[in-house]
Amino acid sequence: MVTAYLQFKDTARAIDWYQTVLGAKETRKRLVTPEGTCMNAEVEIGGSRLMLADEMPSIGSKSPLNLGGTSVVLNLHVNDVDQVFQLAIRSGAEQIFEVADQFYGDRAGRICDPFGHHWIIATRVRNVPEDEMAEAFRTMFR
Repeated sequence: MVTAYLQFKDTARAIDWYQTVLGAKETRKRLVTPEGTCMNAEVEIGGSRLMLADEMPSIGSKSPLNLGGTSVVLNLHVNDVDQVFQLAIRSGAEQIFEVADQFYGDRAGRICDPFGHHWIIATRVRNVPEDEMAEAFRTMFR
């Protein structure tokens, strides 16, 4: 099993945002130092667990805001992509690409949350056979 461990400038604020926008449920007590640094928190979103912590640049643990970007994109399937996507935008996320029907069977869009993490938010519209998906992909480049 692999669990993503996301770094933040403000883990507490991120958890609040994820609860409001993505339906996150906190699954463990936060481990917070006397100085207020969150060393570990865990949430569940859509059946998957994420670990979260405040960034600690002194040990190389930086948030996307500190790095100026991210190389990771999280993919979240929800019941109503349009509703969740619009709530995310209204709640401070930046649209990377708008929600649209995709050749692989999802209706999906991409955001950057207020903490610098990228999410593809999607709803499965239909199951696409592998051969049909491969042909649709090839067609995009003709």
